[in-house]
Amino acid sequence: MRKISKRHVANKKLVERSKDYTLSEAIGILDSAGSPKFDESIDVSVRLGVNPKKADQQVRGTMVLPHGTGKSKRILVITKGENIKIATDAGVDYAGYEDMIQKVQGGWFDFDVVIATPDVMRDVGKLGKVLGTKGMMPNPKAGTVTQNVSQAIKEVKAGRIEYRVNNEGLVNFGVGKMSFGKEKILENTKLAVETILRAKPPGAKGQYMKGVAISSTMGPGLKLDVSQFSAK
Repeated sequence: MRKISKRHVANKKLVERSKDYTLSEAIGILDSAGSPKFDESIDVSVRLGVNPKKADQQVRGTMVLPHGTGKSKRILVITKGENIKIATDAGVDYAGYEDMIQKVQGGWFDFDVVIATPDVMRDVGKLGKVLGTKGMMPNPKAGTVTQNVSQAIKEVKAGRIEYRVNNEGLVNFGVGKMSFGKEKILENTKLAVETILRAKPPGAKGQYMKGVAISSTMGPGLKLDVSQFSAK
């Protein structure tokens, strides 16, 4: 029989399951919950009233959180010519062309984000099977296929995240660390949820945003009042 920790029992008492919380209330509860000996991540899950199997109901894009994510990302840039030097000068972890493609084909994955320029996408396409399964295939909609390499690198380092609705109609993403403090977590979360509100696809009918929940790594999950977010 699974043993339930004292912290888990205590955290459950902090939450009213039938209540939809304001963002400020929810962050306050997460902050007051019993914390482990590490800096917890703050995660948000948005439930949408869309059918992801239909092309006109896809929800996908990128956003730059005002206070970043608290996570450093290893960046691989696949490009050629002068752009290799531009990427290196911008501080990426890895940059190259055929040598990088060969390394990835050989099973190398010491990176978190792949950025590519349009002129190499025909060859990068060969990596579709390996990068696609990891959700790292460069895509113009995600801002990872671009001629402006330095700007893309800058945005990723600043805390740009990619969001995409999954087959269950959920969009999941991180909005920072507990150490950020209440105001920064609030601002990151508000921008992220409202960005998804504005991304409502043309084929979506009825209620678009059906639910939002926020949680910490080891803390409770809390339902948020959807009406507090605006697409304006």
